[in-house]
Amino acid sequence: MNQSSNDVSKEQLIADFKVVVADAEALLKATANQGGEKLAEVRAKAEESLRVVNAKLALAQDALIEKTKEAARATDEYVHENPWNAVGAAAAIGLIVGYLLGRR
Repeated sequence: MNQSSNDVSKEQLIADFKVVVADAEALLKATANQGGEKLAEVRAKAEESLRVVNAKLALAQDALIEKTKEAARATDEYVHENPWNAVGAAAAIGLIVGYLLGRR
């Protein structure tokens, strides 16, 4: 369970970073016509930082996708090796969910 919530938080973190990067890129484009040596220097530094963050986000996203695929392969392998255990677990979860929904 902890790994699943950890993956979800990683996915949310990646999505949040993508929003921040997009907002920062939009801000840089909006201030592109502004003059001043200092502003140009800050803009160049921000653009470089955004390139680095985008590269790191791509790596993190690839790692997360790979771990998700590994978990899916492991689950598939377990279900093929232990079909009755998987059916029993799915039935138990279905009964619990059905009971909880029925109480409403």
